[in-house]
Amino acid sequence: MISATAATVRADGSGDPAIVSSDDGKYADKGGNPTYKMGEDGTVDWYTYSGFRRYHSDCHVCHGPNGEGSSYAPALAASLKTMSYVDFNNIVTNGRKNVDAANDKVMPSFATNANVMCYLDDIYVYLRARANDAIPGGRPPKHEDKTEAIKQAEASCTGIK
Repeated sequence: MISATAATVRADGSGDPAIVSSDDGKYADKGGNPTYKMGEDGTVDWYTYSGFRRYHSDCHVCHGPNGEGSSYAPALAASLKTMSYVDFNNIVTNGRKNVDAANDKVMPSFATNANVMCYLDDIYVYLRARANDAIPGGRPPKHEDKTEAIKQAEASCTGIK
């Protein structure tokens, strides 16, 4: 059950984050983009929780706690209000340069970082939830369990069993 009402859910770059399908704990919107699930008691899905952990492992140093940005890099929680899932994946995978007289910003490629690439959807889902104010800053207090399918996919990607 999603706790947000239609009036409080804002469309983001990938459209309405409402869940239309679920595959063993992985949720998708009507466009097939990964999305979050928030229970009435504040329980988040495993991918949102994992995204919080991975974001704070590799992304928060530049993009600030909770996706709120820093003087060094933009607020990703704000960026996902207009950025699509495909664009997010492209930028994280390939990097981006915005260098001119007014800017000197470089996002490195994370294509070879398994801690990011194996959890790219998780990071996206976490930031999508933050962009829509579905979850507050900080560690989500409750989360769904990691399913066997999630464990197998993780082991397959990372090579760690």
